[in-house]
Amino acid sequence: MAYRNVGNYLKQKRQDKGLTQSEVALKMGYGSPQFISNIERGISQVPMKALRSLIEIYGISAEEIVEVLIQEKREAILKQLSLKS
Repeated sequence: MAYRNVGNYLKQKRQDKGLTQSEVALKMGYGSPQFISNIERGISQVPMKALRSLIEIYGISAEEIVEVLIQEKREAILKQLSLKS
């Protein structure tokens, strides 16, 4: 699960706002919470358009989510490098 850090971060922000996956999905125009669930479980990468919506819905800054994305990418690169000795 390559996107777990971002998923966990977004899940926490959703919960901090007191929203359900269904409520967020509806605000974004989706009929099912599966889209949000897949992101939060790290199964799917967040499309940029959806990320913009989530930033607005959760009231987070772009800088904050960029730091999470950078950290996740950094960890993935380091993991790959450590496997190749």
